[in-house]
Amino acid sequence: MSESSLSSLTSDAAWFESFSVGQRIRHARGATVTDVENNFVSKQVMNTAQAHWNEHYLKDSPLGSGRVVFGLITASLVFGLASQDTAENALAEVGCDQLRFKAPVHQGDTVHAFTEVLSVEDSPDHDDAGLVRFKHWGVTHDDRVVFEGERTVLVKRRSHWADR
Repeated sequence: MSESSLSSLTSDAAWFESFSVGQRIRHARGATVTDVENNFVSKQVMNTAQAHWNEHYLKDSPLGSGRVVFGLITASLVFGLASQDTAENALAEVGCDQLRFKAPVHQGDTVHAFTEVLSVEDSPDHDDAGLVRFKHWGVTHDDRVVFEGERTVLVKRRSHWADR
């Protein structure tokens, strides 16, 4: 694939110039968490907490019954659901912080993502891109806010990349 056809694969709404402070986005897709994400990834990273692996461990617990999803899976899911609208024209993921896990996610929950633009700044190192800081949050199908986190992305400028 030639470089000139690469920009045709991405949205025309996710360039650095597309974002403004205070802008809010409700992302179109949701994802239901299954045992594939929870069990497989928890075991791959050696997270041995019984709440992730043992179906009956939390019976009669304030956290609810059933296996609790590993928090970093929840964070990754929310960031991933937000990426099409926020990082499709990214040059780099610069960082993430302020991660807060507000309520447990259980296998079978469907998570939806929302975003607010916190800052839009020129990059000191790149004329062809700028830094956008996002606040993302995840909400389950039953309207529980389960995750909040902030992410900074180096996003291409339309003025430098759109016609390549």
